[in-house]
Amino acid sequence: MSATAALRVVAGALCDGRGQVLIARRPADRHMAGRWEFPGGKVGDGENERQALVRELREELGVQVHEAQFCLRLSHAYPDRTVELSCWLVRRFTGEPRGLDGQELRWVQAADLSRQDILEADLPFIEALQRLVQ
Repeated sequence: MSATAALRVVAGALCDGRGQVLIARRPADRHMAGRWEFPGGKVGDGENERQALVRELREELGVQVHEAQFCLRLSHAYPDRTVELSCWLVRRFTGEPRGLDGQELRWVQAADLSRQDILEADLPFIEALQRLVQ
């Protein structure tokens, strides 16, 4: 692997107030296609992580974030890239989440997240969510 900088990304776990969390399946034309993840994406030039989260969730899901709590930051090395992931819990948002990038969406009980085929980089986020989401 080349010595390229880690890809800075954000991920948001939208919660519905009933202990469910939204996950998205990566579209067929993307890296790690078919695997489940927490919605989000790359941090753009000049953006902080919260700004990137708000923008990504608006672009990917059509929702407006009103309250986002930072949970954890981690680094994960896949065979072909390293990601530096900032994970957020989104408790308040408006709009009905829709897969605007063609991705399938699924609401899952927080307790059942570990049974999903979640990307390896997102796995530590599950444990944090299970403590926070009631």
